[in-house]
Formats: sequence, structure tokens, C-alpha cells
Amino acid sequence: MSTSLSPSASASGRPPIADAGPQSLCAREPRVPAERLVAEMVPPPRFDSVRFDTYDPDPAQPSQSEAVTVLAGFAAGLGGAHASGSGKRRWFAKKPAVSTAPRGVYLDGGYGVGKTHLLASLWHATPAEPALKAFGTFVELTNLVGALGFQQTVQTLGGHRLLCIDEFELDDPGDTVLVSSLLSRLVEQGVALAATSNTLPGKLGEGRFAAADFLREIQGLSAHFRPLRIDGQDYRHRGLPEAPAPFSDEQVTKAAYATDGASLDDFPGLLEHLARVHPSRYGALTDGITAVCLTDVGPVPDQSTALRLVVLADRLYDREVPVLAAGVAFDRLFSDEMLNGGYRKKYFRAISRLTALARDAKPLVSQ
Repeated sequence: MSTSLSPSASASGRPPIADAGPQSLCAREPRVPAERLVAEMVPPPRFDSVRFDTYDPDPAQPSQSEAVTVLAGFAAGLGGAHASGSGKRRWFAKKPAVSTAPRGVYLDGGYGVGKTHLLASLWHATPAEPALKAFGTFVELTNLVGALGFQQTVQTLGGHRLLCIDEFELDDPGDTVLVSSLLSRLVEQGVALAATSNTLPGKLGEGRFAAADFLREIQGLSAHFRPLRIDGQDYRHRGLPEAPAPFSDEQVTKAAYATDGASLDDFPGLLEHLARVHPSRYGALTDGITAVCLTDVGPVPDQSTALRLVVLADRLYDREVPVLAAGVAFDRLFSDEMLNGGYRKKYFRAISRLTALARDAKPLVSQ
């Protein structure tokens, strides 16, 4: 473990003893080396045990069952030798011919239909050792390129059987071109691809980014992807009650002191701290934390802050860390302007995920 924690945190990453009191995320200044970025390119803890047979298709949405069938077949087709002949580079080997058949799938659907579940299931079902498969968000992939450099990233991932990219970011043209160039090089080396994406600024519609738009944005890569439409409603809200009402500051503070490994921070202070920590380190920021307790939660003041909060919400959701909050409800975090703007899908995803984590945190408060 190479993450630097506050003095109150255990050096081993284990939760502190009960009488040490809650930790503070604001006291943490994590440092994450490049080796850890590579090693952690696997499905996050929340999706470590998911499989195709644990996906619960909505009977009213036949495209969900069809997606399972198609992806299972895609995974089976990735068995055997690497498409380039092997996972290792041979200096004097003739460069293999690149197949014109689609070597990738694009999961096209709104937030909460289970795209990440299916993407992680594909990773697990692909018959290759974990070291030959990679799974990460678009942000994590760009962070890897930043840490290793473009050529080293190509060499690191070039022998892989499969690369899964969750939440492909299409709102930054520079990063889109960078990753598209990287993926083109990887496809040349026989790496299969699977991706989901977010929404471009100005793409309001139905809370999803249409496959045709995605394929147009990645231009030269479009021939390598087979679009797979997944219809449905947000499963996190399907048949579930509304988000629980926030608790009082006193209740949250008491629960934090009673919960081993919990953190306790005031929300405005945490937002300020996130501005000082690179988003690639937000996962490390929560190492060893069993519950995040927040007081004085209020509307997010600006879009830059809001986008950082979205990344933190994703990392907490991936790691199944409950969030206990006092203040306004999570569906009031973002302004109407934000929810109607170009990043609306990110904000709705964050609300959905924080709401799910708030439900998980309810048992922490003594009745």
C-alpha cells in the first residue's frame, strides 16, 4: 500500500480502533504510483462478484435479455490465442493482418439499466487470466496514459485480450482524440474492446448518448464496435422507495463515532479538499473507510465542484461505501441549470448512486 493517510488512519489500511473516533477525508493526501493504476484496472469491488446470471433483466425490456446473450457469445469468442498470435511481442514476427470484423461492443443505454454490471460480467466471462484483461473508467484510462506515457501504455495493454472502458468521456475533445488514438493502436495489436459512454454537452434528450453519436465521435474506431442497445429504467429506483430524508448533524456525528472505520467531514470542507486532490486519487482517498458521514450538506456551488463530486460518488459507489448525510436531500445537490445542461447525465447518475448509498447507510443510525 503506497497511499499516504492521515495520522489517525492505520498504516496497513485497516480501519482504526473504535476509540480513535472517525477519520477525516479532508486529512488525507493520497499518492498513487503508476503501478497501482495498472494493477487496479479490474472491476471495482461492487462488481467483483457480478456475472451474467446475476443480472436481473426487466421482463418488459427484451433488449436486456438479448444483451446478456450477445455479450456471453462475445466473451466466448475471445478464448484461445490472442488475436495477434500471442500476448507477447516477437521482434522479428511478421505483423498480423487486422481482422475487419468488429472487435468491440458498445453498450448503448441510459443510466441505471445495468451497463456496468454487464461490462464487468463480460470481463469476468472472458476466458483469459486477469493480467490479460483490463477494466476501468475513461478517466482512469487517461490517468494511466498520463502516468506511463502514450507508448508505454500501448506496450502495457497491447498484449491484453480485452479492454473494458466504462463511462467513455465524450465531453472533452482532447481526451477523446487521445483515447481514440490509443484504442486504434490497441486494436491493431488484436485487443478486443467494450465500452459505455456518457452524454456530450448539449445532448439532453432521454438521458442517454445515442450509439450513432458515439460512433461518429470516435470516428476511425467506429468500424470496430457493434452497438448493443439496452433499454430500461434506472434499476436503482425500480420498485424502490424515494431517497431517505437526511438526518440531523447530531445523528450523523453520533453514528460516525459509533461506526468503526467511518469518516466524518462537513460537506463544504470536503468539497474544498476535493479541489486539492486529483480525481485519479479519489479511490485511494477512501481506502479503509467503511462509511462516509457528512454534515451540513447543501447545494453544490459551481460546475467544476459538481463534476469533482460526481467522480467521488462513482468511487464510493464502486466500493459500496454507505453515505450518511445531514442537510439537504441528494436530489437537491445540483441546480436546475446543471440538471438541464450538458453534464446532466453525470449529475443524474451521481444522484442515483448517492441515493442508493444513503439507503445503505440508514442502519447506521440508532432507532
